[in-house]
Amino acid sequence: MLALKIKAAACLALAAATLPAPAQAAPEPGWGGDGLTWTTTAVAPGVEVRSGVLQRPTAPYWTVTVAAPATNVLTGAATVADLGSAEWASTTADRLAAAGFPARQEAVRWPSYTDTPRGVAGVRVRTGKYATQAEAQAAVTALRAAGFPTATAAWTGYDVDQAPDAERVHVAVIDPRAFRGSVEASHGGTVATREKTSTLASKLGALVAVNGGFFVTSDADGYQGVPAGLAAYDGRLESLSAGSRAALVLGPGRPRIANLTSTVTVRSGGATHAVEGVNRKPGVLRNCGRPGAVPTTAPRQDFTCTSADELVLFTDAFGAALPAGAGTQVVLDASGVVVSVGARGGVLLPGQSAVQGIGPSADWLTAHAVAGRRLLVDSRVREASGFPTVMPRSVVSAAPLLLRDGRLAVDAATEGVLDPRDLSFGYAWSQQRQPRTMAGIDARGRLLLVTVDGRQPGVSEGVTLVEGARLMRSLGAVDALNLDGGGSSAMVVAGAVVNKPSDAAGERAVGDVVAVLP
Repeated sequence: MLALKIKAAACLALAAATLPAPAQAAPEPGWGGDGLTWTTTAVAPGVEVRSGVLQRPTAPYWTVTVAAPATNVLTGAATVADLGSAEWASTTADRLAAAGFPARQEAVRWPSYTDTPRGVAGVRVRTGKYATQAEAQAAVTALRAAGFPTATAAWTGYDVDQAPDAERVHVAVIDPRAFRGSVEASHGGTVATREKTSTLASKLGALVAVNGGFFVTSDADGYQGVPAGLAAYDGRLESLSAGSRAALVLGPGRPRIANLTSTVTVRSGGATHAVEGVNRKPGVLRNCGRPGAVPTTAPRQDFTCTSADELVLFTDAFGAALPAGAGTQVVLDASGVVVSVGARGGVLLPGQSAVQGIGPSADWLTAHAVAGRRLLVDSRVREASGFPTVMPRSVVSAAPLLLRDGRLAVDAATEGVLDPRDLSFGYAWSQQRQPRTMAGIDARGRLLLVTVDGRQPGVSEGVTLVEGARLMRSLGAVDALNLDGGGSSAMVVAGAVVNKPSDAAGERAVGDVVAVLP
């Protein structure tokens, strides 16, 4: 648990010569109550960036975890989990001791999620205490040679049951009552591409920008940069939802956070057919969460499902060659009139769109799309309750929800970032400290864009999902969600990256950003 009771927080310089000189902010409710001391930089009227450092005299250390055997609940494949049963832990600890490695058994409890069990989730088995990662890695080598092939080095500062010794936090505060610009999501004009947050911020002329939603990172999972969930830019739906997941909605009106779903249908005369994808490879569903997906129709973080029967819509913002393969493709002009019906592939001209079908859906498309006639496409976004909403100007979706009406509301299982039936899935992602990007709305209607650096022992360790929710609440947020994190987490202010991304290569290319525009 990240209590954030900081005795003496150091100021974190923004390290950008273009920024105005920082000034100390006056305490206000929601910021000073937990003992935080913030350095504040005014970026523009109604826009400021607050930076803080947590440093504590705690003593995390390097150790070795011996993982438990597990089975992937969806695929049946053999895998491993950081946590195992009490019986497995006891047996493994005895084996370690007999091999000359005194072991610790550590019960790990379920976090305060709204939709998971209570009590002990499983037992962790560890051995050794080391001052450096190199020493821990040497122990891993010895353990594997001694018959413990699942041994891995671990930093205890990433554990929720160990208080962190260092955190670095950046918060952009956008006040709609004073700010005369706009806040929008953007992919830079092309959906199927990846660019760094700083590059997109420069193209847009953004005052502040943070990385946005989940996206495809591997060619095996589709087209890199394509959102892996609901996304809308400039009032156009460019990617469908992966189940009912949290989203940041930007316009019309003030920013808000909601669990959203989306639907698209095509109509030819009196016949209609559902579209199950927008701007993605037919048959490949990153993060699942769609009807007909195999092996699950529920959302599943960083997991790729398949489908043999679906329609996929491509907009003129797709920006890549259309996928080829078996099936049917219909190209539409800007008015929805069918230009051609034929094989899949090729490139869209400006203003054109395309619908591709595979399996029986391809047969429907062949039977109902006629050159020279209109094929109507209807796109809708809905609240989780099913109530339709006006098509937002921008939507960035990720998972999970963190706060609702000022209360912790982390629906981690429902939004598919962990599975209580499968301890091999989502444990490190959700229940250990990671770099995070989060968004929230406070009681005054201000938008909070937050990054927490992580994966940097002794510098910044990150937060768990529950710690992230508590951090957002301590900052005054009443509603909040988790955006993409890990190596994607980045904040750019006046053209400079002000946080420290965790990838060894530096800032990561992402799918989209949330940009504060003058």
